Parts: sequence; C-alpha cells; structure tokens
Amino acid sequence: MAGKKQFDVATALDAAMIQFWRAGYADTSVDDLSRATGLNRSSIYSSLGDKDTLFTRCLERYTTRYGDQYDAALSCAADRPLAAARAFFDVTLERIADPGLPDGCLVAQTVMATPALSASVAARARESIGLQHTRLRAALKAGRLHDEAAESFATHLAAVNQSLAVMSRAGASTEQLHAIVDVTLAALAHTLDASKRTPSPRGPGQLGEVSRQHSGRPA
Repeated sequence: MAGKKQFDVATALDAAMIQFWRAGYADTSVDDLSRATGLNRSSIYSSLGDKDTLFTRCLERYTTRYGDQYDAALSCAADRPLAAARAFFDVTLERIADPGLPDGCLVAQTVMATPALSASVAARARESIGLQHTRLRAALKAGRLHDEAAESFATHLAAVNQSLAVMSRAGASTEQLHAIVDVTLAALAHTLDASKRTPSPRGPGQLGEVSRQHSGRPA
C-alpha cells in the first residue's frame, strides 16, 4: 500500500534498545543503530527520531517492560511481603540469565554515564531509578512494615537490585548473584518477623542492628 511503513516500529525499537544496552549511549553511533535496526539513517531520523529521542524512547520501553514485571512480582506484598521481594529479584535474575539479552541493566548503566548524556536523558534515567525505590517502598508498607523500615529497606533492596546488574557485567556467577539475594532476603525476613512482634517504629540505627545480629557481624 502506498505510504505504508515497510518496517515494524516495535521491532526497530527493540533492536535499538539492545544496541544501546549492549554498547551504551556514548559508544553507540547512528551507523550502529542503522546496522542494528536494518534502517538507513534517513529512516531512523524520520521515523524514530534523532539519537537522543530514540534513546529516550528505548529507555521508556525498557523501563515500562521491566517495571510492569516488577509490579506484577510485588503484587502479593500485602499478604506475602517476603515472597514478593524474592519475586522482585527473580525478575532481575531471570533477565540476567537470558542469553538473548545483554548483561547489566540499561537504566543503571545510563545513570553511570550521566556526564555523556543530555540533561533530559539524564533526568529520565534518574527518574527510572527513583521509580524502583517508590514501588518497593509501597510494597513493603503494604506488607505492614512501618514507614522508616519500609524506606530503609526500599533503598537497600533497590541498591542490591542495581548491584546485581553491575556485578553480572563484571563476571559474577549465577551462584554469587543468588547468594547476594539470599542474604538480603534473610535480613528482610528478620525485620518482618520483628515488626510483627514489635509494632513500634524502629529507627535506621535499629534496622542496622537487626541486620548485624542476623549476619553475625559485631556492631
């Protein structure tokens, strides 16, 4: 049909996303994107936008795709907060284990490359990181952790989740990544149990004490 696009936009965006994910924003050229998508430069600019616009679209696509999976994993937090946290990490571990995907996390590596980004792209990457903390905090509060504990553990779980992606790029084994998650979940389980016994709020110092007691490390 006259005027009909001869390519699928979703497929092209996925190909561009993988290219940015694998090489990073700074080390991906428009020629790289052309090879990855099978589109010439003029088609990229006219249909997908310039490099910044295309990268933002890919970042949005990535954030939405995995954000939806994280939300689904955390949906049982009100009844089973520990199982929800494990399911949350499973989303990341399964993505890392997928041989068809690059190592690491597009959002994490984008934040680390902030000096090479435009202000708008850097802001969008920081917003994506913040969304992870927000969803974790809401899930932990639904699981009946009080505000301070939910805030502290949301920060901790989000940081651990990003570290899994970074460590996978550095060559950490599957066993090592699972061990990190297990230690984190054990600390969360201890705090959830303590929260059931002691409804009064704990401050950040008390949360640290709980983690040290569980790990066996001296204060």
